[in-house]
Amino acid sequence: MNIIISEDYAAMSRRAANDVKRIIQQKPGCLVCIPSGDTPTGMYNNLAEDYKAGKLNIEQTYFVGLDEWGGLNKEDNGSCGYYLHKYFLNPLQVKKEKYFLFDGKAGDLKSECVKAEAFIDARGGIELAILGLGMNGHLGINEPGVSPELRTHVIQLDELTKKVGQKYFDKATLLNTGITIGLQLLLEAKTIFLLVSGKHKTGILNQVLNGEISNKVPASLLRNHGNCFVYVDKDAGEKI
Repeated sequence: MNIIISEDYAAMSRRAANDVKRIIQQKPGCLVCIPSGDTPTGMYNNLAEDYKAGKLNIEQTYFVGLDEWGGLNKEDNGSCGYYLHKYFLNPLQVKKEKYFLFDGKAGDLKSECVKAEAFIDARGGIELAILGLGMNGHLGINEPGVSPELRTHVIQLDELTKKVGQKYFDKATLLNTGITIGLQLLLEAKTIFLLVSGKHKTGILNQVLNGEISNKVPASLLRNHGNCFVYVDKDAGEKI
């Protein structure tokens, strides 16, 4: 793992955006996995600014959403798809044929998994997987104890994920399941960026970097990846 510690969240977001931009420029036509959540917002804002300033060309780039809540899709405020449209897909004017997002309202969620895998496979796999770190060590909605051999899958949410997930909604929302790109596909990505910010992440980040490598803390498995970069602000990295 390559650990990059920045002075604060703004500096971390700018650094991550610059490195995302570099990969997109070096690899025309590549596929990038994009997450929702609080942490990547600053990075997305920087990418949007660069795009508007003519400093970023994504005309040939493809994107795949990392995950979605079961029963929700991009039309629902608080969903992963809603967030990605608001902070990334719309500001950067990404064409519909250039991205795939899970539809958590689809009648057959397993068919959504098949569609996602087909989209990924047709583009030669994931070039860059951008990830956030869950409070329980999850990546996407790959919860503690998940099999590392899953490619895309539907999963029952961990109790902590149900609790923390409420922050994205204006009112109490029933969260039971999720649909996500699995650990096998994520670990097959040529490059992985893990973004971690805030004092509340110091404990789990320490487990990821220094604890046992186990699917009990899914993000710890990133230590087995040969090209993983961890972007951390000083608040999150105070125990490193």
